[in-house]
Amino acid sequence: MALRERMGREASPSAAVLDSQSVKSAEKGPVKTIRWVTTPARRSGAARSALVNSEGLPIPVFVHSAAIQDRDGAILVLDKIRRRFPWLELIWADGGYNARQVDAAVAKMQRLRPEIVKRNDDVKGFVVLPRRWVVERSFLWFGRNRRLAKDFENLAETLATFVTLASIQLALRRLARV
Repeated sequence: MALRERMGREASPSAAVLDSQSVKSAEKGPVKTIRWVTTPARRSGAARSALVNSEGLPIPVFVHSAAIQDRDGAILVLDKIRRRFPWLELIWADGGYNARQVDAAVAKMQRLRPEIVKRNDDVKGFVVLPRRWVVERSFLWFGRNRRLAKDFENLAETLATFVTLASIQLALRRLARV
């Protein structure tokens, strides 16, 4: 919040971008979580469901098994922010979050509304989608840290701690520039 104020922005963001990223494991098997019972799945490794503000700074990041769908990871993130960030009004997300489970999780929050940013079917090749690039850039920043390039950890809590440390490092570097 202090960083946002020094950048000349409102301390509390009113909009955020939601997405998920799967990270391959380092030949050790699926990630073990406390909330979810993981079974051997088609995708091994971990996934990071992140909600970032307009500057790309993470609000919450939830680490879970890569076998969990994006929409289920969104429910975990939205449940985590319900009390801590009541000022959020808008969440941009991709088409994978256009599901009734996500709508039900959003309905629990007072003023929050999701906006699905879809890709135009007429366009071929790579296209930068509005607002979605912000969260993709945040995942790129996480990947610059050696411990986050692959899932080397046995516990989701350890991986979540390294994501938190990477977020703190990013915020401190931005704060030093401002």
